[in-house]
Amino acid sequence: MIDKRVTSCAAAVVDIQDGDTVMIGGFGEAGSPIELIHALIDHGAKNLTVVNNNTGSGRVGLAALIENGQVAKMICSYPRTANSLVFPELYRSGKIELELVPQGTLAERIRAGGAGIPAFFTPTSVGTPLAKDKESRTFDGEDYVMERAIKADFALIKAKQADRYGNLTFNKTARNFAPIMAMAATNTLVQTNKMVELGYIDPENVVTPGIFVNQVIEITNPQQESKLVKEGVVYP
Repeated sequence: MIDKRVTSCAAAVVDIQDGDTVMIGGFGEAGSPIELIHALIDHGAKNLTVVNNNTGSGRVGLAALIENGQVAKMICSYPRTANSLVFPELYRSGKIELELVPQGTLAERIRAGGAGIPAFFTPTSVGTPLAKDKESRTFDGEDYVMERAIKADFALIKAKQADRYGNLTFNKTARNFAPIMAMAATNTLVQTNKMVELGYIDPENVVTPGIFVNQVIEITNPQQESKLVKEGVVYP
């Protein structure tokens, strides 16, 4: 019997090892799997490469993971936002590495990783510092830069609904990078707002099929990152 449910976030992240590449879903707090991230902090894996849209807010979630010294490199589009308190200081002091990737390129690199496409050419970043040391080619008179696919050892994502097979639906824009991250990771760990019975999700409405999911945990009342930041919460 297929049953991908786990009883705790700690059990979900236990196999993440030092040096792993971890994709984390979320556009800001929308779709951010904060309980799984906090479990990863408690787990203690270090020297991680993290792929995310940004670098977190305040001192919770992804920002707390970075502040705890567990992230060696960030691959992201927005390393600094209004509530970025942790990453900018660490980056300026040379304590963390940054690979800056335009958001559309980031999404396509992750999608390519999940689709088995090793690289692709894009006009984005042509003539900018982001094209340095990258292969370039001309197609039909236009210049393009080659970008390599991104794959990961683990993906941490948040869903609206899941069944025990791991079939997922998402809450509107909280979907963001989650489906392609699930495809591009060797192991996909999911926290879901609601666990439903098999057959409850219409197959036509399944966004991420269970074949791309390894473990699921139900978090019925997930924490809200913006509320924690406003309250000045520090994790751990």
